[in-house]
Amino acid sequence: MIKQSDIERLHRFAKGLSNREEDQYIYAFFSENEENREFKQYILQKFDEYVKSDLDEVYDLSYLLDRIHHIIHKNGSRQKPTMVKRIYQWYSIAAAVLLIPILIAGGIWITEQSRKETIVSEIPMTSVLFAPMGSRISFSLPDGTEGWLNSGSSLKYTVPFASTRQVTLMGEAWFDVAHDSNHPFEIAAGQSKVKVLGTKFNLNAYPEDKYVEVALQEGSVEFFVSGISPEIEMKPNERLVFSEGAIKLEVTDVAQYSAWIEGKLVFKSEPMSEVCRRIERWYNVDVVLVDKGLEEYAITGTFVDDSLEDVLLYLSMTSPIRYQIIEQRVLKDMTVQKEKVLLYQRNH
Repeated sequence: MIKQSDIERLHRFAKGLSNREEDQYIYAFFSENEENREFKQYILQKFDEYVKSDLDEVYDLSYLLDRIHHIIHKNGSRQKPTMVKRIYQWYSIAAAVLLIPILIAGGIWITEQSRKETIVSEIPMTSVLFAPMGSRISFSLPDGTEGWLNSGSSLKYTVPFASTRQVTLMGEAWFDVAHDSNHPFEIAAGQSKVKVLGTKFNLNAYPEDKYVEVALQEGSVEFFVSGISPEIEMKPNERLVFSEGAIKLEVTDVAQYSAWIEGKLVFKSEPMSEVCRRIERWYNVDVVLVDKGLEEYAITGTFVDDSLEDVLLYLSMTSPIRYQIIEQRVLKDMTVQKEKVLLYQRNH
């Protein structure tokens, strides 16, 4: 049986009256009761009471769910990954279901005045997801869109989110966009924009690379650059590259462009300059082409969870390359110098 004290804590949490200690208790309570049938029935009962209630007005409460996702994301980032995953799966929805009837049952009507007085606010808030160098992270947005961020990438969006579905990407991301015909999903990447309804695709837009690349797996997307090109509609298995004011569209094997989310580092006849950039991000190191003659070589290879030295050893065996690794070290000013890789052209 659910304790009355727990119900009171839930009410305080929903009304924004709980302190930090009570907040932590609620997060743990949701997590620990994941398989608690009685608790789920309680949530469903509260939701059923709300649905069957005779309301004089119908309110758009979608912003509440956006706000809850934002709060859970911010607090979850300070918890262990297992806690984040469990909260995000079922209880992020349960929290929203619980919050709505409590607000109404407590007599807190959603009016313009009450919105200003409660902790739940419609004031736009910016949230940024970031994948540090040398890492990859998965993400889930409030509208149900899921994806991955590659090393050194960031994804910025504003909550409430579901009604706008606009994000800004710096770096590389894989998107599985939730379908919503009334609210297109838009991604700003530098000067360009990608507009979708529901689809799967990879978008590469690192500012330092000075190009934008879209590889479409499913559905369709529209790509456009304001003042430069009209909208271009892409089809599955197409790759688009925008660089130096020009757009190139071709049919390709899209799988290679999303292999990174499975921990695969794939090169297919790529120039050494590009290979170096990707190794830098993948392993969080600095790579220097000491001999410029190496730029004319193209590299092909697939690496799955291989170490940096394994990759370099492969390059030295398949190309006229020798390498030197300078270990990470602490400088006199107490800053840390990254591990550095020097690539030389090997004499035959």
